[in-house]
Order: sequence, then structure tokens, then C-alpha cells
Amino acid sequence: MEQIHSAFGLSHRITATVTDNGSNFVKAFKMYAPPEPNAEEDNDEQGVVFTDVEELLGTTEGQFSLPPHFRCASHTLNLILCNDIDKWLSSNSDSKCVYRSATAKCAALWTKASRSTLASEIVDEICGKKIIVATSTRWNSFHDALSRISDIPAQDLNTLCTRLDIRAPTEREHLFLKGHCSVLKPLTVALDILQGEDNCYYGTLLPTLETLMSRTLALQNGLSRMTANLPGVIVQAIKTRFAPVLESSEALLAALTFLKFKCRTLPRDEKPAENKNREVAVHSSANENDFFSFDEEEEDAMSISADSEVLEYMRPGSDAPVERMFSLRGIVLTPRRNRLSDKRFERLLLMRYNHTFCTDVE
Repeated sequence: MEQIHSAFGLSHRITATVTDNGSNFVKAFKMYAPPEPNAEEDNDEQGVVFTDVEELLGTTEGQFSLPPHFRCASHTLNLILCNDIDKWLSSNSDSKCVYRSATAKCAALWTKASRSTLASEIVDEICGKKIIVATSTRWNSFHDALSRISDIPAQDLNTLCTRLDIRAPTEREHLFLKGHCSVLKPLTVALDILQGEDNCYYGTLLPTLETLMSRTLALQNGLSRMTANLPGVIVQAIKTRFAPVLESSEALLAALTFLKFKCRTLPRDEKPAENKNREVAVHSSANENDFFSFDEEEEDAMSISADSEVLEYMRPGSDAPVERMFSLRGIVLTPRRNRLSDKRFERLLLMRYNHTFCTDVE
């Protein structure tokens, strides 16, 4: 990796490298991390140090240096979704039995519908849509598959399972599936945002995590006993796995300089006093635009057009620069140039005023 960076001249341009959470990557970047500067050594008086050149050339250890390592945020959220939540549901006494039985019946329905053409036609006839089958290679597929089953009315689901000759979920299991999917919905939307390719930047990571924790905690009211503690488990897992990001000043600076967020999604203890009482609107977030919610005043500020924003930013504090530019009109509009068009005159005036930036223009 260091050879590739050196070959393309990127050694001093790369600020960090993002990989998955594999132990091999974590160990490699930890072993070959750049040395941290020692303030005590810098303050000491520098003396003459003699080094054996033959020993130095024969040593190969410590020659490689990799940039700082960031773990993939999408992969980390997927670990929370697949490992942490599954471990808690399988060990919690209130949800262990119903979680295992409900997922087993859903797995039987997925197997039946995916392996039989006749079963697939029966599903389409009763439900009017296909069954989504969970796959291990696609993130959020397990949640999407459970959501598709939980959206089917209980009566239609019982009829479908009867015709397919499989056991139908009970009323308690159906209630558990609905609560489980509603709690995990913000997490899946956040995962879709972070794994995007067009609008995913480092400045969106911290606002996404803060909004995700706020929305998840706001779902605690109205849940059954089986999933009542699940929002707290998700938030605790986020704080544990994303502790370096939540405490990073670089992530905070990236969010502040991102025009979409600025100070809107800062933690409550770091916001101005007038914004501490802001409440997060909780609703079913189906996409990125609905996931982030701001105050009405902030929404009005975002409705300003780009042209107005640029004009407001470039508005000078004094009219002296404008007066100096108009004083050059006599130099540009000479008697021999009395037939200049307005557009031509404007171009010549601007080029004359900005002649220091137009030296390369012929």
C-alpha cells in the first residue's frame, strides 16, 4: 500500500485510509502507524548522535508508515445490526423465545417462496407483491425481508401460510415483528445514507450518528415489553463502536463546515442556548431528505437560493472598492473607444481592475 502511494505521489496527500473492520487491516494499520511526536524529546537539547550506517541499512523494521486508519462506518453499522442486536435479542428473556420462533417461521416462508414457482404465484395472488428473501451479502436485506412480512395483514398471512403448508406466525410474533422493524428503521436509513456514493462525505458521518441516536431514543414510547429496551441497546452500541468518531474534533469540524448541516446536528450540550430545547420530529423516515429534520427557522434559511447566498456572502462592508472600480472607466472608455458595447465595456473594465489575475489572458 505504501508503494502504491509513493508511486502515484500520494504519500503526503492522503490524510486517512478507510477500510472494513477486518482484524488484518486493524493490526496492520496499528503496527505501521506513524510515530506520534513527543513533546518532551522536542524540548530537550539536541546533541550529536552517532549512528552505525551498516546497522541502519541492514534493518528493515520500521521502514513502512501507513496513514491514520478509519473503520468503515457502514460496516460498523451493519455489525450493530447483525451482531449486537441479534446477540441482545437472543439473550434477553422477554424476546428470546419470540425472536427465535418468529425468525424461524419467516425463514421457512422465504425458503418456500424462493424455491417453488407455484409458491411464488400463491404469494403474488394473496399479497399482491413478492416476498423479499434475506441474503448475507446485501446489507439491510434481513430488515427489508422482515418488514415485507410484517406489512402483510395477519389474516392474509395466515391464509398464505395455510396454502403453503407451513406454520403461521402467532399474533404475539406478528406484533414483535412490527415493533422490531419500527425500531430498526432509522438504523437502516442511516446505513443507506452512509453507504451512498454521490452525497456521502466525512461531514455527514457525525450528523447522521447524532440524528440516528435521537430518532432511536424517541421510539421508546409505545413499544411492547419485548422490544422496549431495544432502542437503548442500539444507542449504547453506537456510542461504543463509534466512540472515536463521536469524540473526534476532525469529525466535528467536517460537520460544521458542511453547508447542509453547520450547527444543526451538534450534540445538545455543544449547541447555543437558544437551540437546546429543539425537539426532533419522529416519523417514518424512508429516505435521506426525511431522515434529517431541522427547525422551521433553519428550514427557511435553507430555502434561500444559491444566488442570494453568494450575493450575501460577497456583499462588501464599504462601497470604496466599487468607487475605485468606477474611477477606471475614464481609462477604459477613451474617445477612440466611443462605440464599445455595454457588454464589451463591462469586460474590459473588469479585466482592467483585475489585471493582476489576468496576466495570462491574451
